[in-house]
Amino acid sequence: MTGNRGYLTLLGICAAILVLMAFYFARTVLAPVVFALFAIALVWPLQAYLQARMPKLIAALITCLLVIVVVGILAALIGWGFGRAARWLLADLGRFQAIYQQAAAWLEQHGFAITGVFGEVFNGSWVVATLQRVGSRLQGILSFAIVTLIYILLGLLEVDTIAAKLRGLRNREIGESLVAAAGQAAAKLQKYMRVRTVMSVMTGALVYGFALLIGLPLAAEWGVIAFALNYIPFLGSFIATIAPTLFAFAQFESWEMALFVFVCLNVIQFVVGSYLEPRIAGSALSLSPFLVLFAIFLWSFLWGISGAFIGVPIVIAILAVCEQYPASRWVSEVLAGTGSKAT
Repeated sequence: MTGNRGYLTLLGICAAILVLMAFYFARTVLAPVVFALFAIALVWPLQAYLQARMPKLIAALITCLLVIVVVGILAALIGWGFGRAARWLLADLGRFQAIYQQAAAWLEQHGFAITGVFGEVFNGSWVVATLQRVGSRLQGILSFAIVTLIYILLGLLEVDTIAAKLRGLRNREIGESLVAAAGQAAAKLQKYMRVRTVMSVMTGALVYGFALLIGLPLAAEWGVIAFALNYIPFLGSFIATIAPTLFAFAQFESWEMALFVFVCLNVIQFVVGSYLEPRIAGSALSLSPFLVLFAIFLWSFLWGISGAFIGVPIVIAILAVCEQYPASRWVSEVLAGTGSKAT
């Protein structure tokens, strides 16, 4: 019996590795499908409301149009924030080079040679090359968005059909449980995005107010960047504090002021993300912090930036499905956050 369990465990580990490899090598095909399923779960209440009052195709077109408008507004806002920050960086590149040279000289006097490590960072050619890479990434994002939108439109037209087929299976119990699991996962994803959006808006507003209060340039831009990156737990929030800190150091030319900015921004992120958000989201969306961080890094490795965004929703959906079946309910109970309880 022990040997069989060991064999099955090893077989499960091998299967998991093969599945992850498949996700990595098929990311061009699978990533748009997963994002489309995520979007369908979010907009399905609107689609159901519209198609009860008009033809299904027209309802799906209206839903997709609203998705395009919302995503377009958010993309324009985020592009404005990052674009303004990038232009300010290029305009003040000389100041950053001077600060870097002073810091490098001080470190070399104390036995730390960093010129060979970071020497290529603070120069114009590196910045231009980075901007070129960003431009190529934007082209890839545009094609990704178009493919995802097509999947969303086709998926919205087939949700009812697939649900009816599942309920019509010979084993009616399995069909009903699958439909219930999908509905539970969709409900949790909708709540997750509502809470995350409210917390992102609050974080952006607080960062904007703080930057405005201390006289930090680009206060509105830092607020927008904090709002956008807050959708990526931990990692995005950390990046959203580093950039304003560097700009504060360049602006005020004081490491004490830079440290003050860094600490205050992290306090804002901590209060909103670790204190307010769990209380608003409740135990239904409670996840182990270790699991959240692991999901972000895992899916970032598999799918890049898009994986960092979708990693936590994927985990929420998986745990929501596990809750529906007694044999897998222990998974959601073990991986849930402190104080949560699977239903």
